[in-house]
Amino acid sequence: MGEKDIAMITTADELVEHALREYESPLIGYAMTILRDLDRARDVVQDTFIRLYKQDVEKVKTGLKSWLFTVCRNRALDVLRKEKRMVSVDDEILGLEASKDASPDEATDNSERIHQLVEVLEKLSDNQKEVVMLKFQKGMSYQEISEKTGLTTGNVGFLLHNGLKRLREMMPADII
Repeated sequence: MGEKDIAMITTADELVEHALREYESPLIGYAMTILRDLDRARDVVQDTFIRLYKQDVEKVKTGLKSWLFTVCRNRALDVLRKEKRMVSVDDEILGLEASKDASPDEATDNSERIHQLVEVLEKLSDNQKEVVMLKFQKGMSYQEISEKTGLTTGNVGFLLHNGLKRLREMMPADII
């Protein structure tokens, strides 16, 4: 069903199926820009679709796209707020023990490098970004990435090669 066929949708199952087909990838990309983590982004998108399933089909289907992105954004921000509270409590508890972490200077430098890398990564296409993240963050093989994304292994290789080439071109020299 295309966008023009949405008027024919009458059940929650049909609505969710349509929304998954049309908006799952863009929603994951959108959640990634907020959360900066593929697994958390996927969890938020999954929660968004669960909430969609519970909605009145007739009320939601006319503004489906904006409803999905609004709920996705709100859920992602909820996750960030919850994690911020958890980090504060964890910091208080961990502060009682001697730290074995990097010095503040090293931590700041590492954080800055990660921030630069994330900024450059955001400039890749959604497909390139997803393939690079799955390969290097999750350690997946081309075949596993192919199965997870529905892309051919050749397409995975092509996207990975071009994505890494673009990253190298855009990365500051001190990070490479």
